[in-house]
Amino acid sequence: MNAKSSLKRSIVFYLVPDFTMVAFATALEPLRSANRMLGYEAYSWRLASLDGTPVRASNGVECGVETSLEIERRKLAGPERPTMVVVCGGIDVEKYTNKTVFAWLREEYNRGVAIGGLCTGAYLLAAAGLLSNKRCAIHWENLPGFAEKFPKVDVYADLFEIDQNIYTCAGGTAALDMVLKLIGDDFDDNLVNRICEQMLTDRVRSPTDRQRLPLRARLGVQNSKVLSIIELMEANLAEPLSLIEIADRVGLSRRQIERLFRQEMGRSPARYYLEIRLDRARHLLVQSSLPVVDVAVACGFVSASHFSKCYRELYARSPQQERNDRKQLLVA
Repeated sequence: MNAKSSLKRSIVFYLVPDFTMVAFATALEPLRSANRMLGYEAYSWRLASLDGTPVRASNGVECGVETSLEIERRKLAGPERPTMVVVCGGIDVEKYTNKTVFAWLREEYNRGVAIGGLCTGAYLLAAAGLLSNKRCAIHWENLPGFAEKFPKVDVYADLFEIDQNIYTCAGGTAALDMVLKLIGDDFDDNLVNRICEQMLTDRVRSPTDRQRLPLRARLGVQNSKVLSIIELMEANLAEPLSLIEIADRVGLSRRQIERLFRQEMGRSPARYYLEIRLDRARHLLVQSSLPVVDVAVACGFVSASHFSKCYRELYARSPQQERNDRKQLLVA
């Protein structure tokens, strides 16, 4: 019997209130399938919450748990110590920052336990100090605020990242890809392929596969020149390019760009560029504690007053109102 044929891994899934059910389910199900195909319990798991009470997911489904952090800390010194802890995050994860959780995660990590984060679980790992100078993945929607709050973390809009003993994924079905990679490392590609067939998925995506739909599909735009211009805009939000600079890079005249944007996007290129910068600003306002003036600078505005004027025109509220409403939601 080879070493892999007797491998066993025990996992604690720590459920954060409002966790994302799809990421949790797609991380758990391949483990169940692996056990079934191997013919023994290679993977065991238990669900934990802060105090051992049920946790409600973001879709409203309440999930029972078997253990609490107090119990898990006692198990850390005995034979029931897990080989991996996975933090299952979701919406409004910053509401659930907790020093007890941070201390427990650090203690597990220092004892050699692998640590994982699903969806916004990476936020709690970073807040616990476990991601400094490490690569991690997080959902594209949360990336701007995360990058601003944790500048020492190498965060990427990848499906998942594995850096030594730290596993993070962007959430959604990316959890499936990360766990299949784990199973492949534990056993072999043959087992992974059998699980894929059972779960009706045709492949394991690589960590660097894109999170979001390609621009062509996301925007419903077919013109390659317009798509190239939008990619340039999205890559240059802090220091916006002038229309002349964009024209030089794509080999069109300003007039041609204006006409194409009117036809394809229903507005001028300047207006579209402004909207995506304001969209980025909105994410920073609700996901970070950056001062409004710093948000303005990060999104290419020369002054806070100009930023506020543009923001109010698009969203019918000031940047400060946006942030205050978000704070009230988090306190509720």
